[in-house]
Amino acid sequence: MEPAAPGALAAAGQAEPQSQGPGWWPHGWWKLMEIRVGVLPLPVILLLGALLAAFIGLGKLPLGRGTKTPDDVCTAIAILAVGGFACGELGRRMPGLRHIGAAAICATFIPSCLAYYHLLPATVERGVTDFTNQTNFLYLFIAAIIVGSILGMDRTVLIKGFLKIFVPLFAGSVAAMIVGTAVGVALGLGVRHALFYVVIPIMAGGVGEGAIPLSVGYAAILHTRSGDEFASVLPPVMFGSLTAIVLSGALNFAGKRFPHLTGEGRLQPGEHDDLDPQSEAVPAQVDVGSMAAAGAVAIALYLTGVLCFTLSDRLPAPVVMLFLAVVVKLTMAVPPRIQQGAHVMYRFFAVAVTYPLLFAIGTAMTPWDKLIAALHPANLVTIVATVTTLMATGYAVARAVNLYPIDTAIVNACHSGQGGTGDVAILTAANRMQLMPFAQIATRIGGAITVTLTLFALAHRT
Repeated sequence: MEPAAPGALAAAGQAEPQSQGPGWWPHGWWKLMEIRVGVLPLPVILLLGALLAAFIGLGKLPLGRGTKTPDDVCTAIAILAVGGFACGELGRRMPGLRHIGAAAICATFIPSCLAYYHLLPATVERGVTDFTNQTNFLYLFIAAIIVGSILGMDRTVLIKGFLKIFVPLFAGSVAAMIVGTAVGVALGLGVRHALFYVVIPIMAGGVGEGAIPLSVGYAAILHTRSGDEFASVLPPVMFGSLTAIVLSGALNFAGKRFPHLTGEGRLQPGEHDDLDPQSEAVPAQVDVGSMAAAGAVAIALYLTGVLCFTLSDRLPAPVVMLFLAVVVKLTMAVPPRIQQGAHVMYRFFAVAVTYPLLFAIGTAMTPWDKLIAALHPANLVTIVATVTTLMATGYAVARAVNLYPIDTAIVNACHSGQGGTGDVAILTAANRMQLMPFAQIATRIGGAITVTLTLFALAHRT
């Protein structure tokens, strides 16, 4: 599955209009409209860019004006769409690098760099940040992707995949911990620093569920300041995620050369989706109401997860939503028409929302200075060794449990990602967004186990 491939031409199922005369209008114009930057027709993205520039020049951009003046959601969507698809298109056109996830990297890290060096207009940066943080639409995206992909899976193999993925995930985590620590010690970092401040943060589950609780726990156990601990553990999280993005993009390229090693988004041989994940066409029997009903199911499952987290303060909402979606699928709690609507919803978010979301993540949630701070040679080599070992072990162990090696390695890569934002970027670079349910297991559950065991071990060593 290729989510939101920038530069794609007309969507599948739309026949090119037949010319009825020598005039340029309207058929010549239609051909120009079929030139796409992401999903945006070329004239439309140019018009949107000009309109946004005019608003910024006049100081009238209806976004980022402070809490007393409501932001305009249409303006936010325009900025994210123009920025996300333009950055993605730039990455897609980079020779060589386009094969290893450059589109996702550019869509995430270019806005981060621009924001850090104040090259984005202040109203744009503030508006995108406020919109991203206040709406929390990252979780809307994850809900649509998880529920849509699970409802499109084959029921009989779904549960097997969920059980099997823990084997390469556990093996990869142990191997990465050993190899990463050994490399760090060899480079002079010391066992304590290499393990607790480089290797463990990489596999802690991102920032919110990983770096923050880890730094708070370190501070409580070691009697230090949590802010100082957070500044120490955040750079490996950032660069570990970037390394996973690049390696996952490389695996996607390798999968095209060696197709017997990958299921192209399917985790195990014999698995199939009830709806073809490669198809861009909307099934004829799916109506708008079915898609809306599927969206309501996704939101209901997510809110159930939020309530469970509120009451227990243990399981993150996406994890609860994930397991509830599996139960809904296995018990056939929703009819086939709504399942088809969920698949269309999934396709819409994967194609139309991925790159705008990455642009928002880069602007609002990816600190450029923390990423640069991880570029100390010893840290850098240790991080790359840790992520590579995590993925390589998953690749090697996959055969033993009858999983596709490349897809398993990509799921393991999400264990070293930047939480939910890292999962989106990694799976986008790998063109395997339908692996999101398994990525959430690696990120949320794997990260929670890593943090819990680490703090327990540290507390008993001091």
